[in-house]
Amino acid sequence: MIVHVGVKSDPIENRYSFDWLFDLMADHRAGWLQLGSSFPFFHADEEWFRDLRRKAERRGIRIHSTYTSYREMTGFFSGDPHLEAASRRAWERLIRVAAWVGASSAGSSCGSVPRDLPGEKEPGLARFFRHMKELVRTAKAAGLDALCIEPMSSLFEPPSTPEEMDRVTGEMDAFHAADPAGTVPVRFCADVSHGLADRDRRVIVDNWRLFEAGIPHTHELHFKNTDDRFDRTFGFSAEERSRGTVDLERLSRLIDANADRFPVRELVGYLELPGPKTGRDYTDHLLGPALGESLAALKAVFG
Repeated sequence: MIVHVGVKSDPIENRYSFDWLFDLMADHRAGWLQLGSSFPFFHADEEWFRDLRRKAERRGIRIHSTYTSYREMTGFFSGDPHLEAASRRAWERLIRVAAWVGASSAGSSCGSVPRDLPGEKEPGLARFFRHMKELVRTAKAAGLDALCIEPMSSLFEPPSTPEEMDRVTGEMDAFHAADPAGTVPVRFCADVSHGLADRDRRVIVDNWRLFEAGIPHTHELHFKNTDDRFDRTFGFSAEERSRGTVDLERLSRLIDANADRFPVRELVGYLELPGPKTGRDYTDHLLGPALGESLAALKAVFG
């Protein structure tokens, strides 16, 4: 299995330009970008995105994916028709932007159930399926290869267990199989730092089991480190690797051992970091070294 190393654009928001990010990525031979959502993402004109694509390509970088950076799709689980409509428009924008920048997929988490409204989970999933069965047609018409969702770390943010993952993919696989020419498949953007722990911090599904359960539907992945309760996420500097639980060599072996089970022959993994605190003169300048150290660690394993 060929694994490409890329970057999700989130940590530059409001502090660095894309030119700065592209230069850093080129210096580290990380040629794939996942464009995260932001204020410009939802409001800038089409030409801004086409220009962004040209800037990336001049540096040998492909914008391969668009993905939400927040929980914009919560409206499907809110029980509020206005918020539901807002989430639908956000998905449509994700797809439209993906087409403008030449990406192969667009994605988001399914949404988040309000903790005070647990009864919205099942109705929310029904609304999610209804919208996705229309959106996979929109994505096909836009020239995309897939729509992606992300297994998460809370029962209020489905899917977060292998059983929930099977439920979502089973429903959407059957719909795609009935009209493969008119729809795209729904796949996973896996996150190797995601696992499920209960309110008492007991691990129910660890991150390795969750990742492995999703392999037959994994289209792309997020590279991120975490602790043994998935409480905090961070990168892959030497210090972070010493306290983190995501062993990159173990991940590489797991991917290689299951290469034939992935739906893609080349897998792109995006370094997804929040970076140091935004808007402080004593932290913003640390973003470059933080990304650089983690990219060096990833490239040492995945080439």
